[in-house]
Amino acid sequence: MTPPARRDGTPEKKGFRSRSSSDDKPARPQRERTAYGDGAPRFEPENMQKVAPPEVQPSFARPAKKQHKKLDRTLPQGEGIRLQKVLAQAGVASRRHAEIMIDHGRVEVNGKIVTVQGMRVNPNVDVIRVDGVRINVNEDLEYFILNKPRGMQSTMSDEYGRPCIGDLISERIVSGQRLFHVGRLDADTEGLILLTNDGELANRLMHPRYEVSKTYLATVLGEADRRLVRQLREGIELEDGLAKADFAQIIDTFNGKTLIRIELHEGRKHIVRRMLKESGYPVERLVRTRLHTVQLGEQKPGTLRALNTAELTSLYKAVEM
Repeated sequence: MTPPARRDGTPEKKGFRSRSSSDDKPARPQRERTAYGDGAPRFEPENMQKVAPPEVQPSFARPAKKQHKKLDRTLPQGEGIRLQKVLAQAGVASRRHAEIMIDHGRVEVNGKIVTVQGMRVNPNVDVIRVDGVRINVNEDLEYFILNKPRGMQSTMSDEYGRPCIGDLISERIVSGQRLFHVGRLDADTEGLILLTNDGELANRLMHPRYEVSKTYLATVLGEADRRLVRQLREGIELEDGLAKADFAQIIDTFNGKTLIRIELHEGRKHIVRRMLKESGYPVERLVRTRLHTVQLGEQKPGTLRALNTAELTSLYKAVEM
């Protein structure tokens, strides 16, 4: 008997049996997609009642006392600027030389010596020293020396409209640059005034604990001699106590006048004028020429110049910063 033909008209080959509908396995039930997204069937008994989620009740409990803690200033990994790059930008050394200085233990950050390369720092916060000397790496801090002219008030603004040092730096004030003067000179005294936005340095320079010296050139009426120098060094009794000069020297005498250099660390009001007047030599002209090691030099009255690295480092060292 001829075997039945296949649907395409070709006879079925030996060894193979055609599949009938009775041989097919029943199809698997399709899984319904659920809210879980995995297609797994979820069985919920009919007699199980769905429970509504409880309502959230407002809490009237007081927050913990130490809930707001001070933020950690430690830089997250990968942030900040590499230490050798900061030193190079500050003009201390090239990056390669800065790495050698770090290897030799000459660099410290926040009081700790650094010997590992790749450390990252925040120049606006971290205090960096090389060989024990602080380095200014904060670009936001500025330091200037002003030669205050005679007849000008030592203020940034004057309520009576009198000329003041704020008039000399008005362009910087308008641009948003905030500077303040360190100490004062009376209107008739001219010379060196430090302007900065570094509050810590300013406070320390004015603090009597650090005894930062100031040098003046005074032109007095009368031809003085060594007795005046000895008197200034031994001390002159004023209405607010004894006042002594750390150093005094007569530079010249001419036409009934004397040019004398006086160095002292006190900051009492009009102290130089009062000392000389009490000694019998009233002041005709007074100029402050030096603050610690920072000198006025040939700077013209009314002009402003930035401190160099050596001058700033010297001031840092004088006030133990």
